[in-house]
Amino acid sequence: MLPKPPVPQPTTEKTTQLAGFHQPAENSHLTTDQGVGISQTENSLTAGVRGPTLLEDFHLREKIMRFDHERIPERVVHARGAGAHGTFQVYESLARYTTASFLTNPALITPVFVRFSTVVGSRGSADTVRDVRGFAAKFYTEAGNFDLVGNNMPVFFIQDGIKFPDLVHALKPDPRKEIPQASSAHDRFWDFISLMPETAHMVMWVMSDRGIPRSYRMMEGFGVHTFRLVNAEGMSHLVKFHWKPLLGMHGLAWEEAQQLAGKDADFHRRDLWDAIEAGNYPEYELGIQVVPEADVLKYGFDLLDPTKLLPEELVPVQRIGKLTLNSNPTNFFAETEQVAFCVANLVPGIDVTEDPLLQARLFSYLDTQITRLGGPNFAELPINRPLATVHNHQHDGFGRHGIPTGGANYHPNSIGGGFPKPASMADSFSHFRERINGSKVRERSESFSDHFSQARLFLDSLSEAERRHLTNALRFELSKVTLRPVRQRVVDEILAPIDYALALEIAEAVDVNRPDSRKERAKRSSMKTSPALSMVPIRQPTIATRRVAALVADGFQVSDLTAVRAGIEAGGATLELLAPTLSPITGDDGTVFTPTHSLQTTGSITFDAVLVPGGQPSIASLCLMSEAIRFMQDAYLHSKTIGLGRGAIPLFESAIHPTLRSRPTSMDGVIEATLPMKEFVANFIAMIAQHRHWSREA
Repeated sequence: MLPKPPVPQPTTEKTTQLAGFHQPAENSHLTTDQGVGISQTENSLTAGVRGPTLLEDFHLREKIMRFDHERIPERVVHARGAGAHGTFQVYESLARYTTASFLTNPALITPVFVRFSTVVGSRGSADTVRDVRGFAAKFYTEAGNFDLVGNNMPVFFIQDGIKFPDLVHALKPDPRKEIPQASSAHDRFWDFISLMPETAHMVMWVMSDRGIPRSYRMMEGFGVHTFRLVNAEGMSHLVKFHWKPLLGMHGLAWEEAQQLAGKDADFHRRDLWDAIEAGNYPEYELGIQVVPEADVLKYGFDLLDPTKLLPEELVPVQRIGKLTLNSNPTNFFAETEQVAFCVANLVPGIDVTEDPLLQARLFSYLDTQITRLGGPNFAELPINRPLATVHNHQHDGFGRHGIPTGGANYHPNSIGGGFPKPASMADSFSHFRERINGSKVRERSESFSDHFSQARLFLDSLSEAERRHLTNALRFELSKVTLRPVRQRVVDEILAPIDYALALEIAEAVDVNRPDSRKERAKRSSMKTSPALSMVPIRQPTIATRRVAALVADGFQVSDLTAVRAGIEAGGATLELLAPTLSPITGDDGTVFTPTHSLQTTGSITFDAVLVPGGQPSIASLCLMSEAIRFMQDAYLHSKTIGLGRGAIPLFESAIHPTLRSRPTSMDGVIEATLPMKEFVANFIAMIAQHRHWSREA
């Protein structure tokens, strides 16, 4: 296990509020919501033992009423999520760019709550569906709450927020039958896509391996929009926000993700919770790309266009601070479900731009919380309450928690001494003074008109395996589209303009006409490729927090297990024993072991690699188990590292056709213990750090 870093404890009332909600003391007793003691909650109050229930049973009525209203409307999008508490600390002052205190004081430790989520599905959907992932962070700064509400992809489907309802309606299930759930593989979504060329770039991202991340701990995050940083002199710089995971970035195999959706729908939630409980705190570095205001159009596209990204090779990402998630929620509903993010939650030193999608979100997020959280006072909920003291004249409304005692709830006033008075300019938020000149129009800027060049850049930047996965994803999705004209339009109007070869391959796979080669019109970027767009260079040479399964039965070779376990655990990973049953098993030296899991209930889809220790009796038993054979087949199919102890090759041959016996090598992620054990362990660990061995797919 990785050692637990110290958890900073902010010396504020917020610490107590976030630490737990209504935690019962050891000597506490049951009460009503009014604090009245209740001695019995097993039986209703009735007129006689067998008589009718009495209306005067206030405890029954309160208990049932509260149960009836436990559920609140789920989020329209991002309904299924998982959250965690943590801290953020900037490395060095960014006062040259901003006055935001949490970005200018390296000694300051800022509490943060982060919520990860899928976008399309309902609260009951699966974690591993192909989808965008939300990455929203609430910074509890001394100047108020700042929300960085982003995704694991740096661009979006649409350019203007007025199209957001149309996009979500097209993504969501058919309103006539509520099918399909948490899926974009249907007629409605691709009908919309085929008619909206601006979606082309985002489609490439969602169909890539980034659409099925290995875990929330191993995916990037982006602010999506272009924001402003404003310094003390009132000078503005445009900024793009990035989150970089310190474990690197990894994805799932598509078939593996589908299995997980059925066998462990909570895979990502469980992974995040278990990692934090084990002290393997997820860490991310906050990065920024900073551009002078005058350079908004410098790079051949408009930085205000949310369907475009700023390639890191043009403007490098400066890593400015670290986010550490070190505490799980104490109550899912009170924290993860009731947390309310809003892109309008800004602090002095950070401002918005005229990005038309961002402008709509400034209103939409605030408006939706009123319905979802029962009124305008959701900021008073403990998870949303700022550390900064709140003084204003807001009054009454559903769910009011605070009890204002002053008589003057207006400004200006003399009755209350004129308080609260307007803050000084130095202590208040000031909108960036930007000159605006134009007519009222409903038009799209011509600088937003290029929809295909960055989609082509993304495609050309992928590794061979990543491009193959993207092609297979498009085949899968469009094969689910029942309307042939829609399939044809996607090929002709979206794929062909990006890359004719890709469009031709998809056309043949989904039974539509070959596209016109003249449709390929993606103008070439000044860059042929952007290595930062591929997940391959972002992998880290570490096995920290990885899970390795050891398949064992009675008579397995203990020396194999012992040697590998020492190396695995030294690298921060865990080795878990999987046996035919949960009954104790005996190694070849007589040592008795307790299995971690049974092969009858656990598959390779929840592990990162597999080890098969030698030992003839153990291998013979495993060869007779269909579950062990399936485990090996899936591990091989999903391109995971496979380590074979001395004499373990028969199990591999039983699972994988014997004709492949001469092909698998360390290059394909399969290694046999024919080397000195120390060298075998080192090579096995190095192969696990590569995450997957996609060459095996060929």
